[in-house]
Amino acid sequence: MASKTLYDKLWDAHLVSQQDDGSCLIYIDRHLLHEVTSPQAFEGLRIAGRKPWRIDTNLATPDHNVPTTMDERVIGVEGITDPVSKIQVVTLGDNCDEFGITEFKMQDERQGIVHVVGPEQGATLPGMTVVCGDSHTATHGALGALAHGIGTSEVEHVLATQCLIQKKSQNMLVRVDGVLGDGVTSKDVVLAIIGVIGTAGGTGYAIEFGGQVFEDMTMEGRMTVCNMAIEAGARVGMVAVDQTTIDYVKGRPFAPIGTNWDLAVSAWQDLHSDNDAEFDHVVVLDGASIAPQVTWGTSPEMVLPVFARVPNPAQEKDEVKASGMTRALEYMGLTAGQAITDIQLDRVFIGSCTNSRIEDLRAAASVVEGHQVAKTLKQALVVPGSGLVKAQAEAEGLHTIFTNAGLEWREPGCSMCLAMNADKLGSGEHCASTSNRNFEGRQGFGGRTHLVSPAMAAAAAIAGRFVDVREFKGAL
Repeated sequence: MASKTLYDKLWDAHLVSQQDDGSCLIYIDRHLLHEVTSPQAFEGLRIAGRKPWRIDTNLATPDHNVPTTMDERVIGVEGITDPVSKIQVVTLGDNCDEFGITEFKMQDERQGIVHVVGPEQGATLPGMTVVCGDSHTATHGALGALAHGIGTSEVEHVLATQCLIQKKSQNMLVRVDGVLGDGVTSKDVVLAIIGVIGTAGGTGYAIEFGGQVFEDMTMEGRMTVCNMAIEAGARVGMVAVDQTTIDYVKGRPFAPIGTNWDLAVSAWQDLHSDNDAEFDHVVVLDGASIAPQVTWGTSPEMVLPVFARVPNPAQEKDEVKASGMTRALEYMGLTAGQAITDIQLDRVFIGSCTNSRIEDLRAAASVVEGHQVAKTLKQALVVPGSGLVKAQAEAEGLHTIFTNAGLEWREPGCSMCLAMNADKLGSGEHCASTSNRNFEGRQGFGGRTHLVSPAMAAAAAIAGRFVDVREFKGAL
């Protein structure tokens, strides 16, 4: 039997049929829903007189539009002041109630960002195919799953048929060898990868992340990396199943129990690429060479180590790339040659589906403890990824550390990641953000986003500018 990659194994296990033109029908194990991309899909079911093919495969929670202040949350959806946000959250609830789909509603402690909630609940399991109407569904690949975002019409298709029409991708291995240095995190790793291969480097590929760095990485760190596989151009990012994966899944609400657990674990042992499996493309990085990263431009590939200087477009030989750099500098209000550490900040955001898990909050709290937010900052937000993350953080006293340092402790949701709720940047404001995209206007019209790790964001909140978290004490 021919050797297979992890992606090959997952694909073949879910392949229903294949046409001569290469289009395939694959079976979907788990369908996650939120309020933004589902309304039209449910309406399509109504018009066609259909019902979901399998109710139990679907799990919903509102996340993009929910407010993160207690003032708006305390009385439920009626407290949402933005009329569009309110309509979307209410509509999701009405649709789930009508069709019998499990929903963690806004005041449910289990509510949160869908890509935090799925793994947290054990709704995402190794070997699954997982889809959601959100591009960062790649997050779930950290559990050895085949996971990717879909469009609204595809949401309806999965609801109605439990299948999806797809074409198979090529295989890419991104191997990061060695050991990361102190202060270097999974966020820095994935930003460094994107800096090397570019935002189109993974186009047409399913990326498997391997090597010692990923073998040593926690599940939460692996989720951060897979979350941003989409920012490298790939639809799919994944990590092989190992004992770290199994330990994470065990005992979660949706996970198998008893004999079924034993059978599942046995099946999961093969969820890795065969030793002699061939990849279409291989990228190798040295983990020890990766430093804390900061994006300076309007694309995740515009990223540099914190100790670097903003590049000069005049030194770029590629005219198209130089033009893009010039445009980015104009939008970001930066000058060529400016030190990254000289960039002054207006706001700091710690949260999003990339970095809002308990590990992320612990890292940020360890940096800000005993310090105060810079007086030059307008705002510093900490937004947990779910109600359960929030409860755990509060049980550990992390919220007290944040509030004592002058950061705002919020309710769970997507928050300032994408400006679909009340948390937004003002025009011209610079933000150190733990989210995944730094496009023009991503966090608010005219807002200027710099992507960093939670530890780097926390250090920036105290300094009011970017500092190397590895030299944090000496930088203030």
